[in-house]
Amino acid sequence: MSYLDHFKLKEPPFGLTPDPAFVYWSKQHSRAKAYMESTIWLSDGFVVITGDIGSGKTTLLQSFLDELEDNVVYAVVSQTQLSPTQFLQAVLTEFGFKPFDKKKVELLDMLNMFLIEQYSTGKKVILVVDEAQNLTEKVLEEVRLLSGIETQKEKVLRIIFAGQPELKETLASPKLKQLVQRVRLRFHLGPLDRTDTRAYIEHRLAVAGRKDGKLFADDVYPLIYRYTGGVPRLINTLCDSALLVAFADGKKSITAEDIEGTAEELEWVEHEDTTGEHEVLPHLVPTAKKKNYLTRIEVRSKGKPVSEHFFEAGRIIIGRAPDSDIYIDSTYVSRHHVQLTSSTSGCVIEDLNSTNGVFIGDDEVEKQILADGDIISLGTHELVYADLRNTDEGSKDDTSVNENQA
Repeated sequence: MSYLDHFKLKEPPFGLTPDPAFVYWSKQHSRAKAYMESTIWLSDGFVVITGDIGSGKTTLLQSFLDELEDNVVYAVVSQTQLSPTQFLQAVLTEFGFKPFDKKKVELLDMLNMFLIEQYSTGKKVILVVDEAQNLTEKVLEEVRLLSGIETQKEKVLRIIFAGQPELKETLASPKLKQLVQRVRLRFHLGPLDRTDTRAYIEHRLAVAGRKDGKLFADDVYPLIYRYTGGVPRLINTLCDSALLVAFADGKKSITAEDIEGTAEELEWVEHEDTTGEHEVLPHLVPTAKKKNYLTRIEVRSKGKPVSEHFFEAGRIIIGRAPDSDIYIDSTYVSRHHVQLTSSTSGCVIEDLNSTNGVFIGDDEVEKQILADGDIISLGTHELVYADLRNTDEGSKDDTSVNENQA
């Protein structure tokens, strides 16, 4: 019996990949979306949405984009560690151009002509920048200039910035005063409260096909809030891990004991703040300062070793996004391409709806348990999995460091 059949689900309820179908519309998420929608009917719309890691910004953006009508043209730039010229190239590429052999003045002219042309045909143009906290002041100045492009009647480019709280600090710079003056609306997404945390979990279970609310016991929800602080991504991690543990143990429901046990495997304590960080209390740290690693991943590129990573129990995200546990800089790899869930029961691999898929040998896989020595293919990169359970290699000194660049 599969994981989904065991819990009477049609699809995994707590995946990390942004999926608009699973959006839970808390009051603050509804308000943030309304601010984004205002860019459509305000010709000078410029909205800034901030939130901590895992607060649901990207999912919210995807939901907004999926509902845009045909008269709206948009570009989404997610890789933001760029020079001004690279940024302009990224924007034009999203609009369907091939601008890589052009000089900056030519790029600006191409973009200006494109915007005016779209306006003349009745189209509205929106530029969405995710992970905007990484933009340099020089790139932000280019954005300011772009936001000023206008016809005789109105401006022709709407802009949405989404980013982590550092974006607020960046925009506070005196050098960016002119840009900030163009911002019409700002909103910060905070964590869910206790009531919304429960509603969020029950909503995702219902969307995933669970017809009753008995999968999680009532006393589970306060525990989940204690360990996650109401941060959606952490809720997903804890709930999905608890389901995997319960499935491995043959249980049909999740109890408080299961949540406590899962949190212990993840080495989580009560959530300290809303940043997604957890502090391991001193009495939980082994006196010998050893870490019990369960998984080793060797990353190879075109057959050559690039980096080696050791992981304890928990979820491992691999992708092109800077916040990935294993960052792979490749156009063949999606932002959040694949996840590994490592536990004392083994390691489960799951494709996060990647563009190019996940392969073991010649077989494309969506979700399965890994075997020691499996070679996972992601475009031109390979991940070699080693099961470190019950091996001497699984015990490493606390100073061991994972290389996070591949």
